[in-house]
Amino acid sequence: MGKVLVIGAGGVGTVVVHKMASLPQVFTEIMLASRTKSKCDAIAEKIGKKQVTTAQVDADNVPQLVKLIKSFKPELVVNVALPYQDLHIMDACLETGVAYLDTANYEPLEEAKYAYSWQWAYIDKYKKAGITAILGCGFDPGVTSIYTAYAAKHHFDEMQYLDIVDCNAGDHGKAFATNFNPEINIREVTQKGKYWENGKWVMTNPHEIHKPLNYPEIGPKESYLIYHEELESLVKNYPTLKRARFWMTFGQEYLTHLRVIQNIGMAGIEPIKYEGHKIVPIQFLKAVLPDPGELGENYTGFTSIGCRIKGIKNGKETTYYVYNNCSHQAAYAETGAQGVSYTTGVPAAIGAMMYLKGIWKKPGVFNVEEFDPDPFMAELNKLGLPWHELHNVDLEL
Repeated sequence: MGKVLVIGAGGVGTVVVHKMASLPQVFTEIMLASRTKSKCDAIAEKIGKKQVTTAQVDADNVPQLVKLIKSFKPELVVNVALPYQDLHIMDACLETGVAYLDTANYEPLEEAKYAYSWQWAYIDKYKKAGITAILGCGFDPGVTSIYTAYAAKHHFDEMQYLDIVDCNAGDHGKAFATNFNPEINIREVTQKGKYWENGKWVMTNPHEIHKPLNYPEIGPKESYLIYHEELESLVKNYPTLKRARFWMTFGQEYLTHLRVIQNIGMAGIEPIKYEGHKIVPIQFLKAVLPDPGELGENYTGFTSIGCRIKGIKNGKETTYYVYNNCSHQAAYAETGAQGVSYTTGVPAAIGAMMYLKGIWKKPGVFNVEEFDPDPFMAELNKLGLPWHELHNVDLEL
């Protein structure tokens, strides 16, 4: 059906290509490209499917990207590289007239701040070019936004309160490790918290607000209010929301390590001089921490991610909880990647399928909740991320 170029050869890229290669009737040709071609080659060799080829490309170099896109001629570029590179890849897609999909919104390299405004600025350009850009098609953002759209379509006349809850109850056996790119992960969880209430953003200190929440088949886990990118688009697209928040679980050992990293300056993003060289502390830290893509083999336990929503249906107050639990061990057995990579990679592959089938295809730049959620939700059940619903339960929030 279609040719797809996947940029990024980490754990998520591994899962994306693995899932795509299992669907040859949809993905007829897949090219995996990254700065280090040997990583792509290793993934392709492990998958062992003829429709997977590889290439070297610097995702910061727009002319290189354009040259590769023109050579391979994909229908869609799937960006699972670093958030800093989003705009470069979007520029290359714009120049070549090829559709774009990513899993995380743009973040400037020099500032720990992510927002959709940079990518939303491309709306008119993509409309004029007649091509589609699909933003935030991982799990969170991604599936959580689609869960919200599905709830709005089927279970509420008016959504009023939204809490996205993200629990990783897994154990990788390491003293300290991050579940995705350490540079991005640490920047994300150490910034100030923020949530939407009564038409405005409310700021909090990092990890200031927290409480135990019960997760299905896992039990109670201390959950911390942080800011997460899908809140920005969800409150825009669902203006009836009186409050929208995001909660993530952290263990005390993880938080202790995080405090030490911050206190000694290793979370810094400004270059420092060391023995005549300029280094960025958080980038050096990334080099010495465990590779998230290699955590899977000994990872046990589950992730549990979902949306807890309160609102009105047929004039009555109702609650709704939709979620997925993903086994790290099952994810590794299938793809060689741990559950956090799996829960991000599978939705990206499904989003690409939605585009190639013409279901999610229209000129402009769109967050995933702006498309019909039903066909995507159906594929989640088929491709390894089954979802569960609870109605009229205590949301605890």
